[in-house]
Amino acid sequence: MTSAITTRLTTVASRALPPGVKRRLKQLVRAYHRMFFAFTPADLNSALRHLGVDPGDVLMVHSAFDRFLGFQGGPVDVIRALQEVVGAGGTLMMPTIPFRGTAVEYALSDPVFDVRQTVSRMGLITEVFRRAPGVVRSIHPTHSVAVWGSRTEAIIGGHEHAETPCGRGTPYGRLLEYDGKILLAGVPANTMTFCYFVAEDLEPRLKLPVLTRETYPMRWKGADGIVQVTNLRLFSLHLDHDLSPLVGELKRREAWRERRVGRVRLVLLRAREVYDAALALADRGMFLRERPIHAAPSTSRS
Repeated sequence: MTSAITTRLTTVASRALPPGVKRRLKQLVRAYHRMFFAFTPADLNSALRHLGVDPGDVLMVHSAFDRFLGFQGGPVDVIRALQEVVGAGGTLMMPTIPFRGTAVEYALSDPVFDVRQTVSRMGLITEVFRRAPGVVRSIHPTHSVAVWGSRTEAIIGGHEHAETPCGRGTPYGRLLEYDGKILLAGVPANTMTFCYFVAEDLEPRLKLPVLTRETYPMRWKGADGIVQVTNLRLFSLHLDHDLSPLVGELKRREAWRERRVGRVRLVLLRAREVYDAALALADRGMFLRERPIHAAPSTSRS
């Protein structure tokens, strides 16, 4: 049974079958992967090292634990493997964005971001990570980041004062400053939040506005429990989040490093190479496009 067939069957089942049957089908799929594509935390550790994750790296991780079919462990084991690979001198980062959909839609719901309590909507691994010992979360009402390791304070410091989500002086900009790497573990390229930093930084070169002209009053609560307000420009509703031109450019430059462990696709990228590829595309008018106003809202995270 190929991965494509498995995905297709699961999709069809989720739309057509009763809940009890769907649960049974998911159990069968998991059993199949455990039998034929099992892998351990040690296998994951080895795959990451062979892919190019090195001790001392600053590593931003995007993940989907439901793609870790056959993995003989839980989210905590994934996190430990990542920590072991970057080592005590390295730094591990994960986005802990508190919404799905768009930042503007989220802002209009008038939320209060609580750095200690607000749940990450970026996948189970990120939520377990933000609660883990030694992990610190940046204070930002829309685009917070959880960080562990030697450069934690330098990376998260001052995020609450940023007037845009992902610009210079935020953890996303510092990923570039520290020559960081980006790991996609079972997720597509459009989950790469570093690209929002790139879009902000390259906005003067682009033909369309990346950020809203208006600002949104966003409430947030730090560790002291005091509610404060930051007025933020957020990402435009009209951005098309299709990153296929960027993926193509990265592959053309041989900057797209990929391997599998079990059935999980791991992709490793250098932040600097992503930035340079996007810059080249921007100069050709190919990095970002405007989504037609009549189009339905994107489900991509922004």
